[in-house]
Amino acid sequence: MTDPQERRDSGLRRAAKALSKQGARQGGLARADRLSPEERSESARQAAEKRWGRSVQIATHDGQLQIGSQILECAVLEDDGRGGGPTRVINQGTLLAALGRARRPKGVEGGGTVLFANNLRPFISPELEASLADTITYRTTTNARAIGFRAELLPAICEVYLDAQQDGKLFTGQKPAAKAAYVLHRGLARVGIIALVDEATGYQESRARQELQRILERYVQAEYRPWMRMFPDEFFKEIYRLQGWEYKPGTAKRTQYVGKLVNKYVYDQLPPGVHDELRRLNPKNDKGNRARRHHQYLTADTGNQHLDKQISTVTTLMRISQDKIEFEELFDRAFPPVQPRLPLRITVSSEDRSDSDE
Repeated sequence: MTDPQERRDSGLRRAAKALSKQGARQGGLARADRLSPEERSESARQAAEKRWGRSVQIATHDGQLQIGSQILECAVLEDDGRGGGPTRVINQGTLLAALGRARRPKGVEGGGTVLFANNLRPFISPELEASLADTITYRTTTNARAIGFRAELLPAICEVYLDAQQDGKLFTGQKPAAKAAYVLHRGLARVGIIALVDEATGYQESRARQELQRILERYVQAEYRPWMRMFPDEFFKEIYRLQGWEYKPGTAKRTQYVGKLVNKYVYDQLPPGVHDELRRLNPKNDKGNRARRHHQYLTADTGNQHLDKQISTVTTLMRISQDKIEFEELFDRAFPPVQPRLPLRITVSSEDRSDSDE
């Protein structure tokens, strides 16, 4: 029988251990609050590696991709640092479910053999088999462990079922999987899988920001250059002619409306985001004037070259136009306005579904 003093000592040790763990958790939370987002991400990476090993990758974005009636979980994994860029993956379990298979086959961790029965193996190319063997273990944004295949393999996976169906090699139980593969394949034929994954996960917004940053680095510089003449007299002469205004050679004083036309015909036609960045670097003062010309902030090798080409093109269009209406028509044809982006919906028609039964 345990001595009462020993029981009390044991209870005290357990209480002290619990308090120590609680203090460690509170200290960890306090430290986490002081970390930057980048430091928290690195801390989470190290914790994931300690728990699952160094082979795990981290999802920066994840979401659900719906094609017809099928829903696939997908993710974008962070750059592995080897120059390959972000990796798009389709969750293994949801792909198996879409094909009518068990989400987690017993005794199988992952790999191409999970997707296909033996009768389908003759329809698997050596390249696809090798790629499917390289499954990717990753951590989702909710810190769950998952296994996935590279998203670009999805069309080829669907084609295995479709080829076997065409040759009459499917078992009865595999026909629903072939039908699901048909639905997925028809949807993917309309929009690329990479674009679909980026939209479903929200990564396209991050990608757009990264692309904008690359454009701004090429076009805009923070330090302004000394002023030099970029707009020839002929450019303004043609503007005044088309507007029906009197042009006075040699004068630098122009109406505010001329500035609006310069923005419309020239600066707004630079890559998206460039004009906004120029406005930020060269803001108006209290009197509505800017300290410098926008083009002083454009890079010499890219920004100014694009600007010069735009000015030359617009000047030519104005020169060959009889009036303002004709010029606007020519300008809209040469530089059509950007159409608003519509939301993406991948649907499968009833005709598509009937075809899949053949």
